[in-house]
Amino acid sequence: MAIPLSRRTFLGLAAAVPASAALSACGSSGPSESGGGASYWYLSGQPQEGVRTNALKAFNKAHPKEKIKGTTFPNDAYKTKIKTAIGAGQAPTMIWGWGGGTLRSYVKAGQVEDLTSWFGDHPEVKKRVFPSSFGPATIDGKIYAMPVETVQPIVLYYNKKVFDQVGVKPPQSWGDIMALVPKFKAKGIAPFSLGGQSRWTNMMWLEFLFDRIGGPEVFQAVFDGEKDAWSNPAAIDALGKVQELVKAGGFVKGFSSITADSNADQALLYTGKAAMMLHGSWSYGIQKADGGDFVSGGGLGFMNFPPVEGGKGDPSDTVGNPGQYLYISSKASAEQKKIAKDYFTKGVLQPAEVKDWIGTGAVPLLLGTEKQLDASEDAAFLKFTYDVASKAKTFAQSWDQALSPTAAETLLDNIVKLFQLSISPKKFAANLNEVLGK
Repeated sequence: MAIPLSRRTFLGLAAAVPASAALSACGSSGPSESGGGASYWYLSGQPQEGVRTNALKAFNKAHPKEKIKGTTFPNDAYKTKIKTAIGAGQAPTMIWGWGGGTLRSYVKAGQVEDLTSWFGDHPEVKKRVFPSSFGPATIDGKIYAMPVETVQPIVLYYNKKVFDQVGVKPPQSWGDIMALVPKFKAKGIAPFSLGGQSRWTNMMWLEFLFDRIGGPEVFQAVFDGEKDAWSNPAAIDALGKVQELVKAGGFVKGFSSITADSNADQALLYTGKAAMMLHGSWSYGIQKADGGDFVSGGGLGFMNFPPVEGGKGDPSDTVGNPGQYLYISSKASAEQKKIAKDYFTKGVLQPAEVKDWIGTGAVPLLLGTEKQLDASEDAAFLKFTYDVASKAKTFAQSWDQALSPTAAETLLDNIVKLFQLSISPKKFAANLNEVLGK
């Protein structure tokens, strides 16, 4: 099974560079499709690139009068080039992106099309995909993007063999998590693996705790830039709980020097050196590929993050990547915009593309794929991912994508300090309040 790329390719866009330099210096792997009136830029890199290119080819073949020229770019080059091209008025008709904070900046600058009324006129398009995928596509109550491709919720993984060895059961609450810590430590097993040097791995803990304690409204206030939003009592409580877990020895020793890109954190789980790990759904494929018979032999358990006692959050909610997104440039011609919208209705998540995504070990954000997922050798995990994503009342976007690049960097730096116990929850909140709305 092909392994999905890590969600860390989905960081915020790079800082702008002069338009002339970026447009000439950033390379591309060349056009993936020739012809026509509309254009489409998207990421290279397999297996995702192949799925995207095949879907585009299929649309062009079926609609020869509405050709779309596709061009692929490596991730880092794309992040610079697309931002600069949009700012210079040279954007492609269709812009592949991640929604959230970067989309908000485009909306404020009037650079992308408002699709709200179009979705109102085409309810059948909206009803095809997970309702939760529209969160990062929506800015100030209006829809500016078409959700596409796959869903990637964050998952609480656990080693079944280690749990059996210690004689305990998976946690059903935050209290259970704290109670398990000394039991695993007594056996020389790290309760949780964590690649803390990568920073975003630590962030996942806060994302869930904010939600489980205060509900989605807590981070929504941050996203909306409300004054002192990080000082919400539920936020302070969540920050404190993370530090309690750190102080209790909940994470593997030396977690601050472990990188997620090395997959060392995942190796700790499948080798039994750690009992649990909070990580993205993409981790399943990595554990399957690298962990010997750990996955195929039934050693891997997985679940949604448990509730916190007394919390207001819905335990069915999740966080992560609700989808990927296509925007339409506001500078495109009427004909180009029509072709793009036709692609939304006739080219996105058609049967062949859905089959291709499942073949990569991913769950398309299309409703009604249960039978296809059941037929996969990874059916149990894919169905779990599908159920979490489709049933979540709120699927919150990863914070470093939801926020502006400036705010996200401040967030990640302070998360490191929080986990290292070098700042208090109130100081963390104060530091983040300073970049609200920036």
